[in-house]
Amino acid sequence: MAVSGEAQRLRGMTTYRLQRGLGRMSLYVVLIVGAVVMLLPFFWMLSTSFKTLVDAMRIPPIWIPSPLQWQNYPAAWHAAPFARYFFNSFFISSMTMVGEVITCIFAGYAFAKMKFFGKHVLFLLVLATFMIPGHMLLVPSYVLVRGLGWYDTYWALIMPWITSGFGIFLMRQFFRTLPDELWDAARIDGCPRVRYVLQIAVPMVRPGIATVALLQFINSWNSFLWVLIMTDSPLMRTIPVGLRFFQMEAGTEYPMLMAASTMAIVPVIILFFFAQKHFVRGLARTGVK
Repeated sequence: MAVSGEAQRLRGMTTYRLQRGLGRMSLYVVLIVGAVVMLLPFFWMLSTSFKTLVDAMRIPPIWIPSPLQWQNYPAAWHAAPFARYFFNSFFISSMTMVGEVITCIFAGYAFAKMKFFGKHVLFLLVLATFMIPGHMLLVPSYVLVRGLGWYDTYWALIMPWITSGFGIFLMRQFFRTLPDELWDAARIDGCPRVRYVLQIAVPMVRPGIATVALLQFINSWNSFLWVLIMTDSPLMRTIPVGLRFFQMEAGTEYPMLMAASTMAIVPVIILFFFAQKHFVRGLARTGVK
């Protein structure tokens, strides 16, 4: 009987391990298929950027061109003022990222750890901004920007985006994970509130700061409609708007268009690879409290 029970236990463990292995294998297959589907357009873009115009229009399509047309990249770069477009995108994205990090740190800490009149009502108003579609604010924002004299300037592209409700909410969630005893100990030692936030609280929520910074940089880098409406001169165009006008000018020159598009997404990909550790950690810790 003991031998029979041991055999049943071994069979049960073998069946469990087999089912668990099949489940993991099925999950991996689904993830691999999903990754291939997501990466296919990017691969097609990269492949087309190295083709001739004849190969780009060929049916059935050619996935791996031979020989590689490296000259498509310098040709696309000189076909439009992409140096100016990249400078505008980097400058605007960097300024909005720095501004949002600063405002969201102090606002998030205030909502998480400080007591003041109307705190919960104000935070509900911040959350309510999530439910307002951005397109509804384009007309009043345009009128306001015109009234301030900011139209077709960097001010119009930076100032309205130096804070966001989502960034404040995210930083509030991170600051709520800090124990109140840290502030009590700092206050006993005579540490002022601002110094405590900058030297003690901020280093402990670096994943959240990296998440807010990365999301804001990407959103600003990819901004199209706002820049299109709030600017007029070619010198103020960013990468997305510049690509749109380049497409209108290049017409059916798909290899050059794909080369320009590849150059436009490379900086964001590089930034994500450098910040992905903090980004993933930040999203994982958002709902801890």
